[in-house]
Amino acid sequence: MQTAVVTLFPDVVEAALAAGVTGRALRDLKLHCATVNPRDFADDRHNTVDDRPFGGGPGMVMMVDPLKRAVGAAKALVPESAPVVFLTPQGERFDQRIAADLAALPGFVLVAARYEGVDERFVATQVDRELSIGDYVLSGGELAALVVLDAVARVLPGVLGNPESAPADSYMDDLLDCPHYTRPEVVDGVSAPSVLLSGDHGAVADWRRREALGRTWQRRPDMLLDRDLTAADRTLLADYIVKTRLNTLEDAHAPQ
Repeated sequence: MQTAVVTLFPDVVEAALAAGVTGRALRDLKLHCATVNPRDFADDRHNTVDDRPFGGGPGMVMMVDPLKRAVGAAKALVPESAPVVFLTPQGERFDQRIAADLAALPGFVLVAARYEGVDERFVATQVDRELSIGDYVLSGGELAALVVLDAVARVLPGVLGNPESAPADSYMDDLLDCPHYTRPEVVDGVSAPSVLLSGDHGAVADWRRREALGRTWQRRPDMLLDRDLTAADRTLLADYIVKTRLNTLEDAHAPQ
């Protein structure tokens, strides 16, 4: 996959991408990511890329021309059909589905802005898609770009060491992940669930599915609203709910 990030801080992006899963994807040539700095396309000797907003107000606004030229240079480094994606709080909420959609493309360009924002005429003429990683404000789009690249890299074929890791991640089946445990068996008097030590693969699979369904029901019930659960999933979820409520009743009546 051929990608590029338009950023005023290419060193930050490159350093972060060099670690972990994205670093392995880059070294194994599963992912290529170039960085393009808009300052290299400024018109003046100060490499100016921003100016005061029309109408007044705080902050500075990134200008169209340096960004437009930088995007043009970035598009020359990726496949012709690659979309330009602008990271912005006004964008569509990024999720696992979008990560999978992007991973199916031959490439894309991410635009990481700074300052108060960018001239809207750049967005209107140069951007194919706007994405947001959440309802909060960052100092710049670099962190958002790194989030997108990491999520996409994880689902590229051959990137993860264990091919079963990605399908087991949270959100891959529109569910939160189940709890995980490892050695030692007992920590501070709390034992790992006995089913995970049983060697019964079918029972382990059922437990993990029940916990994933149950966690989603407890923490993100919105994810289940439009989901058509199978009969087996309904049974597992009902079992989880009953056990949870029984445990709540037992805790309520336990001696204080």
